[in-house]
Amino acid sequence: MKHLSIKDIARLAGVAPSTVSFVVNGKHQEMRISDEMVQHIRSIIKETGYIPNRAAASLRTGKTHVIGLIVEDIANSFFASLAKSVEKAAAMVGYRVVYGSTENNDSRGNDLIQLLVKQVDGFLIAPSLGMKAGVQALKKSRKPLVLIDRYFPDEEIPFALVDNYGGVRQAAEYLVEKGRKQIAFVNVTMDQVHMKERERAFVEVMKSRSLFQKKLLLRLPYYEDKAQYEPRIRSFLKKHPEIDAIIFATNYLGMFGIKALKDLDIAIPEKVAVFSFDDTDLFRFSSPSISVISQPVQEIAVQAMRLLMDQMGGQIKKTPEEGALIAAELILRNSV
Repeated sequence: MKHLSIKDIARLAGVAPSTVSFVVNGKHQEMRISDEMVQHIRSIIKETGYIPNRAAASLRTGKTHVIGLIVEDIANSFFASLAKSVEKAAAMVGYRVVYGSTENNDSRGNDLIQLLVKQVDGFLIAPSLGMKAGVQALKKSRKPLVLIDRYFPDEEIPFALVDNYGGVRQAAEYLVEKGRKQIAFVNVTMDQVHMKERERAFVEVMKSRSLFQKKLLLRLPYYEDKAQYEPRIRSFLKKHPEIDAIIFATNYLGMFGIKALKDLDIAIPEKVAVFSFDDTDLFRFSSPSISVISQPVQEIAVQAMRLLMDQMGGQIKKTPEEGALIAAELILRNSV
């Protein structure tokens, strides 16, 4: 009977069922180890503080058991919450997560893909428009890949994201039903499908009620220094004192918009009712608390991991219809 070497003990760390492989005269053989021996080996590992070499393991298996998560801004409350939910979902299937932020910078996003491509088994990516070529290259190489929060409509790549159109439609219809008629929509000039869907929902609801006014549609440039949004929103509010409700297309627009409203002593919701896309602690604890179009972050993470694991198991998704479009939740608070 073959004695267990240090390599054999290392191979058994955390492994069940309890078998060990070895080579005799150039031939692979397996030996069954009793449960008692497994427990003994594990106690030795615990006592000696042995740490498995993951790099060596990945060379043997070709798997790193690491997932790359690339988002716009990991400091943003939505993406921070998404990262935490992805980590939890990944841990349940034995994976770890490394992540980075693009800051909506195309070159930075593509560099992150190149940096991580050999270090991860698959990607979850919230892509900027200029990352399309990098994403297409991943698809061509058959690297497991799921797009989150946004997607490319003309690319057959699995996605997991909220129903952006449906969420804003609910909010706009709610405000109209509450008697608000001078409703503004504040957005950023991103040519990304999820932002377009939010704006399209607002425009179509308002046009269907004969309430749409182009002058109450504010599109702001995308600023890395987000503090620049506040003065622009303040000027917009001064120019249009008739506004009686606002929907902000992102949570950072909402945060600076609320500050602008308060700086101008515009009462919420008495004078202006407020909705924002995405929830934050600030919205929950603000006075008054702010109503939101909430993205079910945990569900997005779970569905994204499901789609990614399907690919890692050999079930490559071929059509966008096989992605996950998840309903938004309207959370009504004191601002409406």
